[in-house]
Amino acid sequence: MSRLKDFKLPDLGEGLTEGEILQWMVKVGDTVTLNQTIVEVETAKAAVEVPSPYAGVVTKIHHEAGETVDVGAPIITFDTDPSAGPLEPAAEPGSGAVSEASVVADHPEIGDMVPPPPPEDESGPQGALIGEVGPGGRTATLVGYGPRSVTAKRRARSDAPATPAPAAAPATPPPAPARVSAAQVGAAAASRSGSLAVLAKPPVRKLAKELGVDLSVLRGTGTGGVITRTDVEAAAGPAARQGQPDESTEVGSYDAIPYDPATRERRIPVKGVRKHMAAAMVGSAFTAPHVTEFITLDMTPTMELRQRVAALPEFAGVKVTPLLFVAKALLLAAARNPEINSRWDEPAQEIVVKDYVHLGIAAATPRGLLVPNVKDADQLSLLELAQSLQALTETAREGRTAPADMADGTITITNVGTFGVDNGTPILNQGESAILCFGAVRPTPWVVDGEIVVRQVTQLALSFDHRTVDGQLGSQFLSDVARVLSQPELALVWG
Repeated sequence: MSRLKDFKLPDLGEGLTEGEILQWMVKVGDTVTLNQTIVEVETAKAAVEVPSPYAGVVTKIHHEAGETVDVGAPIITFDTDPSAGPLEPAAEPGSGAVSEASVVADHPEIGDMVPPPPPEDESGPQGALIGEVGPGGRTATLVGYGPRSVTAKRRARSDAPATPAPAAAPATPPPAPARVSAAQVGAAAASRSGSLAVLAKPPVRKLAKELGVDLSVLRGTGTGGVITRTDVEAAAGPAARQGQPDESTEVGSYDAIPYDPATRERRIPVKGVRKHMAAAMVGSAFTAPHVTEFITLDMTPTMELRQRVAALPEFAGVKVTPLLFVAKALLLAAARNPEINSRWDEPAQEIVVKDYVHLGIAAATPRGLLVPNVKDADQLSLLELAQSLQALTETAREGRTAPADMADGTITITNVGTFGVDNGTPILNQGESAILCFGAVRPTPWVVDGEIVVRQVTQLALSFDHRTVDGQLGSQFLSDVARVLSQPELALVWG
């Protein structure tokens, strides 16, 4: 009987309907272990590395890289018992699918991998394998996500003799599938063999292959021992780096877009994160009545404070950027003006004021604009906030932001100053009532005590939803942010 198991594309974020196959990390004929990363998929929210719910041999890959696949469609097929010999011919059309019970009956050694069916006379939560439809019609997603797990146990063989017959001691059965979180997949990869036996992201593995660097002998300098691009380039040396594409030819860059000489045009497919961003921006722009206000301020005291804070031993190895102090000023101002941290509930015709701040930071990535957020940012110390912002921006630029990190934001900062831009009129992140735009900090003539002196000057712009935030509230909030940046000592008074 067949031992084939299809793995269906799971819902990698709440309610997503499709995903694009970015790259396969296995091929037909490869032996795969449980929870091994097998494919990278881009959804409307992020790029996600998907682990395997089965151990076995890859027999078929249904969709190639670049194809968009509906959630619930099979993407890969495994032979879960390759030691049993060649596969039998497929069933004739119309004969029906092979039942799970018959597979277990013929191959009890894989019985431990299949959760038992719900008893007819009992009730309770039942688990579902990743990619399969569980009770209520919900498709199980990443390992550890979805319905509650159940205790796996071997099912009795339907053809077992009534009287036990002497038999050789059975081989040790494979362990039951462990339900772990997606965050643990990287740690599980450390025990694997081959090209995936190291902690390194797909672009880094690709670079190592191009440069001829053996990742298994490198020691990663990234968080948790992850091997970075810098580690690979250092191991390869300057000579090996010659001729390799630079950052400008990465995915999403202008030069990477196919050019049509006949029309002298380039066409960029809009899908995944970019498609979601476009729809969200249109929905926000034409749903919420936007108002934008501006303020110019002397940020010299904060820039001087930044230098002193960066020199503190507690901040060693942490990036102390102007954005950190803008974020802290926003949090203090939001505490004084809590209704700025709200959303409009259209069906209920109510304003929902949040008693927590999930601070979003708009980040430009090769795949489009992402807005991950720092959960409960208002509860963090300055050091904790600096560490969270650093981790958030680095992960976003690598395209590895998890969908959960972009959900439930309450207010956002967009930092256009990193591009040398003075100001802008940002569009609200959907579901939020305010977004603060932070411009470049420049040496500028400024009047101090009747004298013209050179000061570090910047501009802030606040866009807000006029259904939830009136002009007085918006103006007061923006003024409070500027006051903290002009007079950092207010943080002690307001904190």
